[in-house]
Amino acid sequence: MTLSTRIWRRYASSSKNSAVLMRAQLDINSIISNQDQYRDSIARRQSSPAIHQNLEFVISQRRHQLALEAQVNGLRHERSKLGSLIKAAEDKDAIKTRLQAIKSELKPLESQHKELTEQIYARADSLPNLLDSSVPEDAQEGLVVEHINCSAHETFPTTAHDHKTIGERFGIMDFNQASRISGSSWYYLIGDGALLEQALVQYSLSKARKNGYTMMIPPSIVRSEVVDACGFKPNDHNGEKQVYKLEGEDTSLTGTAEIPLGAFHSSTIFEDTKFPKKYVAVSRSYRAEAGARGKDTKGLYRVHEFTKVELFHFTGTAEQAAQELEQIKDLQVEIIHELGLKAKMINMPTTDLGAPAMKKYDCEAWMPGRGNWGELTSSSNCGEYQLRRLGIRYHDGEKIKHVQTLNGTCMAVPRVIIALIEQNYDAEADCIHIPEVLRVYMDGKDRITSQSH
Repeated sequence: MTLSTRIWRRYASSSKNSAVLMRAQLDINSIISNQDQYRDSIARRQSSPAIHQNLEFVISQRRHQLALEAQVNGLRHERSKLGSLIKAAEDKDAIKTRLQAIKSELKPLESQHKELTEQIYARADSLPNLLDSSVPEDAQEGLVVEHINCSAHETFPTTAHDHKTIGERFGIMDFNQASRISGSSWYYLIGDGALLEQALVQYSLSKARKNGYTMMIPPSIVRSEVVDACGFKPNDHNGEKQVYKLEGEDTSLTGTAEIPLGAFHSSTIFEDTKFPKKYVAVSRSYRAEAGARGKDTKGLYRVHEFTKVELFHFTGTAEQAAQELEQIKDLQVEIIHELGLKAKMINMPTTDLGAPAMKKYDCEAWMPGRGNWGELTSSSNCGEYQLRRLGIRYHDGEKIKHVQTLNGTCMAVPRVIIALIEQNYDAEADCIHIPEVLRVYMDGKDRITSQSH
């Protein structure tokens, strides 16, 4: 089976309604009209050859689909007209003969039209979103738009005091027991380590509420068709497992709260246009991370389960969505700044964007124990991509339009813990200094010391 065929079969449900979601409301005419932009987006993303083939299939077969549709509609119209005439007709046999001929002609044409329509929808559904014009063209690592608590020319040190070594010695982390109990890339947080996680969660939720977000606790298991509609696939572009699917069920563990948040208003038409509708959710996130084995597997950087606080916007127009992406980015910068972390905000390049994203910012913090930068937050403008697949629209008083979505990380706890420990470890005092904004959530403590002392 070819990759193109697998993609077609995988997305075939996009052309049908289900008990959960409406069929994907794809704008095939827009794809045809903007085919050069789609070609450019696919090329700049360095998408697989199968995606290129799917676009060309949609373009080349759309005319044939419309021709079949015209034939089918013409025969149906003739059948209806003859049916209304037959009672008063003198030559009923001639009409019956023609009706029988229409039936014979119509059946294969309807079958061809249905199959081709499903193929076109399936191929169209696999196409990534168009790119925002401000996404860097050639930068391999993106374009730094802001430095946080540091300068562009600052020299960043490396250290042997990585978070895993410190955390285990201080008794606030245990990886050996977790490996014995659960396998590799799992962990226990203990004592002040567990308290630090909850402090980060409460601090970030408080920041979000003050910025107009409604709190939500979403489910951690969702239907697989919802995962697909949000643009997340069980396997990544290398065919490696990324999402945990539940055996014997058509459901998956969520890799991010973005998925149940995006689906919360699925199959909805908003009658009010009071946008944005902003939600913040705290949840556990699950990542199979099969492709990560052997890379960044030490400590907390790449783990199978972690706590994450997620931001999600439903908004009206493309102009509003562009503005709100900047607002999400600014909130992320404010949080990282208040935590005192040395970091940089990056406008990510075309090759680093998932299929739903038109534009994405990542915030990376310096992690001395890794001797490298590590991602802390991400924010994306997904335009109409997810909502056309989730069936979320609004009535602007004149006509029904599709909503736009954005998402962003408010707090990815393990990565922030890494940066906090490695940047705030005081070797002379043998302690980890706690940022002032977290102390109220840390029982008033201003530092973490070894629990074995």
